Amino acid sequence: MKWALDTYGAQPQYLWARYPDYAVLRHENNGKWFALVGGVKRSALGLESDGIVDIVDVKCEPDEIDFLSQQPGFFHGYHMNKNHWLTILLDGSVPLETVCSFIEHSFELTAPKIKKKK
Repeated sequence: MKWALDTYGAQPQYLWARYPDYAVLRHENNGKWFALVGGVKRSALGLESDGIVDIVDVKCEPDEIDFLSQQPGFFHGYHMNKNHWLTILLDGSVPLETVCSFIEHSFELTAPKIKKKK
């Protein structure tokens, strides 16, 4: 999350008392989320081992999500719209550089749209 703060100035926001470790990263100018960071039970993702795994949810193109969810460390969005959000494990199965590139892409997808002059 330090990377997102340094790159985008996005302060993590902890919105839920029930989930104190879940943080939302959002755009300052439009309030849209571009990432959700938290921990989930591995079994909730269909993983066989017990325990909690850290994840990040990012916005992604629907056609990419189906392909990526077949790769290790990627899942359809956990507790998000499964057609537009991708869950990435933060357990080392996906390189940090790759995670950052998905966060960058999510930031771009959720950025305010520039209206064209007519």
